[in-house]
Amino acid sequence: MPAEARTGDIGEHTIGNTNGKVVMIEYGDYQCPGCRTAAPEAKRVAEKYKDHVALVFRNYPIPSLHPNARAAAAVAEAAGLQGKFWEMHDLLYTNQGAWSNARAKERTDVFSGYAKQLGLNVDKFNADLASGAVTKKIDFDVAVGRQLQIDGTPTFFINGNKLNLGDASSIENAVKDALKKAGVAVDKAKS
Repeated sequence: MPAEARTGDIGEHTIGNTNGKVVMIEYGDYQCPGCRTAAPEAKRVAEKYKDHVALVFRNYPIPSLHPNARAAAAVAEAAGLQGKFWEMHDLLYTNQGAWSNARAKERTDVFSGYAKQLGLNVDKFNADLASGAVTKKIDFDVAVGRQLQIDGTPTFFINGNKLNLGDASSIENAVKDALKKAGVAVDKAKS
């Protein structure tokens, strides 16, 4: 079943080969400091092994700890509707300190500034922020995460196996192990 059939109008956000031997799914919260550290490493690894690896990002905001995380997830999804999900994803993590403790009005101003910076149609962006499609996608990601018993972020699954994330470097080691198990010569897997 295509992702759009499960999540409404918004499919999965993927970097790399969607038919690759290794699928890495990241559950992240844009306000989580650990996610800010792990996200660039996951993206780097996916790009390094892009012929054989797919990185899928799923939202898992934890509002009890991070009150602005769900709003940030909506911003990324709304940007994604204009083809700029990963650019917004990166901006949100890189500039986490600029919005993570902001009040609603200040946060909205910061996020609108990011939309302008990325060249988005701001009127469409604002309409999409409030859309059912964005809400449904975030709710779907969270529901799947709950079924998987995620208890914190970041959480990674590599080919369906939960990764015990010691530090960011363990992401590449786990991907290399999964590539070897899939019969891909790791030294030849680099693109």
